[in-house]
Amino acid sequence: MSSQNRTGSRRIKITSITGLALAGALVLTGCSPEVEKGWLPTERGTTNHTDRIMDLWVNSWIAALAVGIITWGLLVWCIIAYRRRKGTTGFPKQLSYNLPLEVFYLTIPLFMVLVFFYFTDQDQRAIDDRSQPADVVVDVRGKQWAWDFNYKKGEVINEDLHEAGVQAHLTGNEVNKELLPTLYLPVGKSVDLELNSRDVIHSFWVPAFLQKRDMIPGKTNYIRFTPTKEGTFDGKCAELCGEYHSEMLFRVKVVSESEFQAHMDQLRQDGNTGLLGAEYDRNPNLNEK
Repeated sequence: MSSQNRTGSRRIKITSITGLALAGALVLTGCSPEVEKGWLPTERGTTNHTDRIMDLWVNSWIAALAVGIITWGLLVWCIIAYRRRKGTTGFPKQLSYNLPLEVFYLTIPLFMVLVFFYFTDQDQRAIDDRSQPADVVVDVRGKQWAWDFNYKKGEVINEDLHEAGVQAHLTGNEVNKELLPTLYLPVGKSVDLELNSRDVIHSFWVPAFLQKRDMIPGKTNYIRFTPTKEGTFDGKCAELCGEYHSEMLFRVKVVSESEFQAHMDQLRQDGNTGLLGAEYDRNPNLNEK
């Protein structure tokens, strides 16, 4: 066997071993909990929407990866099968067009986009469905650089109550999260968050809930969900809103209904009755003169 053949054989073996190793690593990685939830910062069952959002995210990546593998495989096959061989002269046969191929690479991507659109639209409609009244309604007011929470009278809350938050102060030391504005929610009860801004554009984001929505002066946006797991979850403003944007932090405590009612009673005892509404907004372009 010539040295050239031996070199080619070694290259084939190395390529095969590398390919098998990469495939094995991909399969093993797919078994990890992080991959199963798509590296998202939450766990299944945190709200009634997290599983739906997680499945859409993970399945979209699976479809994209499958398309990528097929595309990469075809590219490699074309490179190998149609490489210029030793002794070849001139140019290969030139084709001006291939109608079946052009129809294929037009219709297949269009079909995939329509499938992605269908499932995304279906889940988005389910997530944003507010056709039924919520058990708990909270008017969330973002302000530079803190949060106000207005608990509106309804099925679970007996009277209007409020809680005014203050700005966190980051000094380089560990943040005392007990001092952050905290939104209390009862587990297992549907919640409507009415998102409003007192000044500039903010964005309400709780990473563990996998939902984020902008807060725009003069416009009310909504987030509807049902927290299904008790716990304390970090939140923050996700829209650059000024000098101390990074200090616009808050927490969400999902508690039992009895603990939620105890917190409402405490607000009542502290004199936090009524709502801190739009009369405290400071956007000069929206306030009447």
